[in-house]
Amino acid sequence: MRRRLVTLGAVIAGLGVVIAAVLFTLDYLADPPTSSCNAPSPSFGQATTVLSHQEVAVRYTCEGAIQAGTLYLPTRAGPHPAVIWVHGAGPEVRLRYGAFVATLVDAGIAMFSYDKRGVGESQGSCCPGDNGHFNLLSADVAGAVAALASRADVRADRIGLMGASQAGWIAPKAATMSGKIAFIALASATPLTERLTNLYERLARGDEGQLSREEISRRLASNGPSGFDPLPYWRQTNAPSLWMFGTVDDRIPVPESVAQLDQLKKEGKDVTSITFLGAGHGLLDTPPSNPDAPGTLVDWILNRVRS
Repeated sequence: MRRRLVTLGAVIAGLGVVIAAVLFTLDYLADPPTSSCNAPSPSFGQATTVLSHQEVAVRYTCEGAIQAGTLYLPTRAGPHPAVIWVHGAGPEVRLRYGAFVATLVDAGIAMFSYDKRGVGESQGSCCPGDNGHFNLLSADVAGAVAALASRADVRADRIGLMGASQAGWIAPKAATMSGKIAFIALASATPLTERLTNLYERLARGDEGQLSREEISRRLASNGPSGFDPLPYWRQTNAPSLWMFGTVDDRIPVPESVAQLDQLKKEGKDVTSITFLGAGHGLLDTPPSNPDAPGTLVDWILNRVRS
């Protein structure tokens, strides 16, 4: 009997190893760590004038999948600084021309936004970031930078990234891949690891009962960092960054995020953090959780491109 139990245990252990290997392989294939997009072979449509701006259809290819978006340009002569929108979680399409985009374009900044990989007109599979995988998504952003930098009406030395939430994990890796990012502006994002942030979200929404903020902080400290870690990429990029937080954000741990940013400042990084009292996660939503947040982000970008 004992021999049979030992044999059964060995079989179960062997199956565990096989399953782990299969899962690792599937993860690798779904989001290869070697993902890159240095030569996206972009194609641009004819510029169309729409009221006070121009629109250009853009397509470029990253890791075998065509990404499709729209470049919004000022009508005045270029070359222009440019901003690329980095998506948050979920199946998001490109930003349309509205007040937020118009403010930048009217100020002389080109704005590019594309349908997220696997969404709208973009090919590929959505949404690896929702499972903690950011290689392909970061490559798509780096490909967008290379595509814009190839245009004569865009200043290749003044291309920045802007986004919210999950963009805090994508933007630094994309900046490191590209090496051409002039600035990064983020709302409701965090420099902490992905799984630690997910733990905070579960605790904050009460999955384990109503916990005090002090108890949540204690559990986060006890758990420690895990999952995708953006910090090495933040340390590799010299791009100045803006971080906007709402004090009642229930998806990212604000005090812990600010503490990590303070450490980056001590290491010599150009980091600006702004906190909005009583605001939630949707600082760039419509309507925003604080009405001053979108304007604050735009003003910071304008100051950066004009300096």
